[in-house]
Amino acid sequence: MALLELDDVTVRYGGLTAVAGVSLSLDPGEVRAIIGPNGAGKTTLFNAITGHAMLAAGSIRFRAERIDGLAPYLVSAKGVRRTFQNGGLFGELTALENVLAGLHTQVPTGFFGVLFGMPAARATERAATSRARGLLELMGIGHLADKPARELSGGQQRMVEIVRALATRPPLLLLDEPAVGLAPAVREQLLGVIRRLVREEGIAVVLIEHAIEFVMTVSDRIVVLNDGKVIADGTPAEVPRNREVLEAYLGH
Repeated sequence: MALLELDDVTVRYGGLTAVAGVSLSLDPGEVRAIIGPNGAGKTTLFNAITGHAMLAAGSIRFRAERIDGLAPYLVSAKGVRRTFQNGGLFGELTALENVLAGLHTQVPTGFFGVLFGMPAARATERAATSRARGLLELMGIGHLADKPARELSGGQQRMVEIVRALATRPPLLLLDEPAVGLAPAVREQLLGVIRRLVREEGIAVVLIEHAIEFVMTVSDRIVVLNDGKVIADGTPAEVPRNREVLEAYLGH
């Protein structure tokens, strides 16, 4: 059974159709890239999946349950996590605290349980901290765990945001331009982390990315959007040979 299913998804802003009749499905453990020229509708499609944009038509199902029309926090609670182009870290908190902030919903006794030192909350907090530190180490930024987010570089902040999204072990992770601002060596690190989490934890990943070499290396399949429509959906070997893709990118 598909993990995520989009059926004829359409999003309009006033008289502008940003996404036009997009249909696709994603299986558990699959890495799918969404590429296309600027303004093709890539981020709008992410917004539709995560509840930040209302559909004008179509439906979105996650684990066979319709999620279109749900508020973003409800979509997230069901296991759909995402990162944003412009980040979203708390500058005054450390890298570790930012990751733990994304884990607060997994503390069954809530904020007051942690505050008053309830045993169940303490045990869950210790497990969450161990998970967070482990992922920061996996990303190669464990040494930054106790550094305020505002003091991190743009690339380091992006890595922390990815860790925060991963920390809850979501079945589906949406990455909006994860490789932007990363040095080549760090991109390779990120590539390895994605492959490991897909292999070991079965996380499915959908990513928007302009770094084509990164896309070709990490993806199982690639969807190409242009003017809000799917013009190609295939393997990394198939997509570069598609005539419509060449015309969209190269004008011939």
